[in-house]
Amino acid sequence: MRLDLPDADIQWWPDFLAPPLADALFQQLLSDIPWRDDHITLYGKTYPVPRRQQWFADGGLSYTYSRIEMYPTPWTASMEQVRTALTQATGLVFNTCLANLYRDGQDSNGWHSDDEEELGPDPVIASVSFGATRDFRLRHNNSRQTHTLALTHGSLLLMGSGSQTHWQHTLPKRTRVHEPRVNLTFRRALGTR
Repeated sequence: MRLDLPDADIQWWPDFLAPPLADALFQQLLSDIPWRDDHITLYGKTYPVPRRQQWFADGGLSYTYSRIEMYPTPWTASMEQVRTALTQATGLVFNTCLANLYRDGQDSNGWHSDDEEELGPDPVIASVSFGATRDFRLRHNNSRQTHTLALTHGSLLLMGSGSQTHWQHTLPKRTRVHEPRVNLTFRRALGTR
């Protein structure tokens, strides 16, 4: 399903992975990924990143955002399985993935665009969700138009051309969510920095 949003090609597959496969992969991802607890410095103060994360990449590709440098962890079998399914469904080849673990509704991600230099001028981001359903909010940079989408277990959100240039996105806190969510955000990095 293509979202009817201006200045961006954004598509959503609510049933990208069949429930039994999504269930099995979710459990494997929770246990197999060596999750990191990072810190971020804003306006001179250091805070814990409000989620756990890990970076996966081919060929030693590094990734830096908000002054957090990440060096790749080897792909796990479950990560490779999701990446293969993603390539088969979209025809796109991704060489990196930022995995996020939202332990419950208190974990979040603030407004941002995935527009880092190593991702190129118009990056495509493929976001695969597992576990708890969470609201994903989009906001146009100029018009301030917003759109909210409930990202469900086993779904795929493909943010294509224009999505990181003209829009920001966030995963806000939700106090009624008590279950974990794993989100795999696949990207194509251009090279090391």
